[in-house]
Amino acid sequence: MLLELTEQLQRSLSLLQKQDIQTTAQALKWSQSEVRLGDDCAAIPDREGYLLFAAEGMLPKFVEEEPWFAGWSAIMVNVSDVYAMGGTPIAVVDTLWSKSDQEVDLLWEGMNAASTAYNVPIVGGHTNCHSSYTALSVAILGRAEHLITSFDAQPGDLLFIAVDFRGEPHPKYPFWDAATKADPVQLRSNLSILPALAAAGLCNAGKDISNGGIIGTLLMLLEASNCGAILNLDRVPCPDSLTLDRWLVSFPSYGFLLSVHPDNAEIVQAQFRQQDLVCENIGTIEAGSKLEVRSKGTSIEFWDLSEQKLTGFSK
Repeated sequence: MLLELTEQLQRSLSLLQKQDIQTTAQALKWSQSEVRLGDDCAAIPDREGYLLFAAEGMLPKFVEEEPWFAGWSAIMVNVSDVYAMGGTPIAVVDTLWSKSDQEVDLLWEGMNAASTAYNVPIVGGHTNCHSSYTALSVAILGRAEHLITSFDAQPGDLLFIAVDFRGEPHPKYPFWDAATKADPVQLRSNLSILPALAAAGLCNAGKDISNGGIIGTLLMLLEASNCGAILNLDRVPCPDSLTLDRWLVSFPSYGFLLSVHPDNAEIVQAQFRQQDLVCENIGTIEAGSKLEVRSKGTSIEFWDLSEQKLTGFSK
């Protein structure tokens, strides 16, 4: 059973798409920038803290089939990236192409709804309504005084997942929607936990669970930190309405992986549970380069980053 699941996950489209990032890693490997590459946001030193800069593009098919939701998601994923690094968002800009001006109405409705819910203004961008296709990308600017990075997980850390089960699965895409129907005040309060953890120095490392799902995001975290891990699938909390195999590759809309020193485990868990969020220890960070997956007494080597890169970004 575990072997079948791991083979299915290794073939998943979400992991294959993350490997596309290797083209960027190769192109930028000689970069002399002081900004470390491969995190959720670029953290640019600025005065006593950091400017956080990130961008996300929406899949063209998603934009065509679910324009309102694509507009919402374009804002949401950027906001999540900023909070994942211990920051708060300042503003976003969009880049939008469409075949006609009528085609952008639902995209704008979704973007404006998310902009209001997360209290992050849309302040500019680029628009072309005479394109041969429809496409959307959004970039975000944020600020942090203290960082949670992907680069600083340490062997011996406990691996935590923090998610919000107050949602529902999307009928078509691997997406757990705990955002579009949520109280905006609660959304922002949930996200504010991350900057508080960063300020208190309670997390060694962390990462927003992206469209690579739990597995893909964990691999990116390990690659950036030059570590391995043991993931105990029996401990991974899963919504009742989803099977574990689907949940492991889903984007949870509110979801973070955190690498936490054992001394800080209880207080980190309490921060999330106080807001009725799920926060569980699902494994450990290990020395080396291998991700080992365990379930019901069986263990399988899922990936060895020394032999097979994922994104190509490592310190």
